[in-house]
Amino acid sequence: HSLSAVFEELLLCCSQRFGIAAYRKYSSGGGYPNISLSTPLPGIPKPVFASVDGQEKYETKITTLENGLKVASQNKFGQFCTVGILVNSGSRHEAKYPSGIAHFLEKLAFSSTAQYGSKDEILLTLEKHGGICDCQTSRDTTMYAVSAEVKGLDTVVSLLSDAVLQPRLLDDEIEMTKMAVRFELEDLNMRPDPEPLLTEMIHAAAYRGNTVGLPRFCPVDNVDKIDKTMLHSYLRSYYCPERMVLAGVGIEHEQLVECARKYLLDAKPVWGTSTAANVDLSVAQYTGGIIKMEKDMSDVSLGPTPIPELTHIMIGLESCSFLEDDFIPFAVLNMMMGGGGSFSAGGPGKGMFTRLYLNVLNRHHWMYNATSYHHSYEDSGLLCIHASADPRQVREMVEIITREFIQMAGNAGEMELERAKTQLKSMLMMNLESRPVIFEDVGRQVLSTGKRKLPHELCHLISNVTAGDIKRVATKMLRSKPAVAALGDLTELPSYEHIQAALSSKDGRLPRMYRLFR
Repeated sequence: HSLSAVFEELLLCCSQRFGIAAYRKYSSGGGYPNISLSTPLPGIPKPVFASVDGQEKYETKITTLENGLKVASQNKFGQFCTVGILVNSGSRHEAKYPSGIAHFLEKLAFSSTAQYGSKDEILLTLEKHGGICDCQTSRDTTMYAVSAEVKGLDTVVSLLSDAVLQPRLLDDEIEMTKMAVRFELEDLNMRPDPEPLLTEMIHAAAYRGNTVGLPRFCPVDNVDKIDKTMLHSYLRSYYCPERMVLAGVGIEHEQLVECARKYLLDAKPVWGTSTAANVDLSVAQYTGGIIKMEKDMSDVSLGPTPIPELTHIMIGLESCSFLEDDFIPFAVLNMMMGGGGSFSAGGPGKGMFTRLYLNVLNRHHWMYNATSYHHSYEDSGLLCIHASADPRQVREMVEIITREFIQMAGNAGEMELERAKTQLKSMLMMNLESRPVIFEDVGRQVLSTGKRKLPHELCHLISNVTAGDIKRVATKMLRSKPAVAALGDLTELPSYEHIQAALSSKDGRLPRMYRLFR
């Protein structure tokens, strides 16, 4: 009874405040206030919201040990931590070696070591602390990481030190790795999604025969050339403490430094003392160029829903290194181009507002995909657009991409620029909610710059990007020679010279071809 009395009073209050229109009778007999959802309900106490200060409570702490190894940590609430060793070593450093060593080391990671007789022993030890381990290699970094309970930190750092510096590299482990690498190479060529293969091709075209243009996956012919002696020779040059960072997220810095001193300061690697003299310090030379792979794509996906036969094109131009100030405007430009697959290209409220959706996928229904990518390294970068369509439309597809590249140097609209900046900031912040992502961010930044820019600093830099910045970086980028990767049926592919001419023209159109017989 008393509750209905309160309700009556509330209604009375509403009808007095909002006029009688707000007071409607419903079939249930009770009245209900017709108040706009954006107006606070009368008579209800003011809510108190938890406030969040944008600044991170914990700065990233960094300590350099006497042997040159850096220890970096970021505290984070929780009973689990992610700890790992990042090494400044990847496929770009293989100039003096057969390509594929980094690929082999990634597969051999966490196998038997001085302390542990097999991979299973390592996994069982980690399981006691609820842990998992993983190794990933990119063109410039190798990352050995473990996520486990904070209580097991000592064991984890000891295990990491062993896995990185004391691997046994037994013959049968190397044989298993050869099988795994061969399988991965077959899989790479058979995948319905050719994006990894195209990325590999465009790097080879953009940086022909040097640094980041060297193959990230072991070439088939090299699989049998790689043995323990060669791996040790490579490790001796690149796995030295001054090229490493021990990064941790979710732990106290002092604890991590203590473990590093215990297990990594005087650790003797199994290959003997390192000779940093043989390190390849060459800077990426952007060459531009084209790499074509004629391939019958008609039977790529013969499933219940076969994908039509497609030709894939990727066109890229030199952007900048992640150490330059222009890196942020390029990241915003990449977000503004956006794109994706045509499977569900929009419709009201879908938020598909990036340029490759609005100008390409929504206008040309025959385009199967159009996506923008930005790869950035410590000395160069590559902004590319990947597109795929029916082999008969390749010429038209190439022209559509070249026109999009030319339009990048036009004036960016205020709405689309703001939207791209907001999307970039929210993507950054949402990704940095997860512990492994923070770990990778801390590790990579400290490895390449010796310090870490915190998320709020990056957001501030993103907010400051103007339409003028976008125009400036795009104009600079358009002066470079294009890098082109083409895969599939290439009968209709325009020549490299024509693609280059289109990217130097005012409107991005390909030179007209006059053929008697079409």
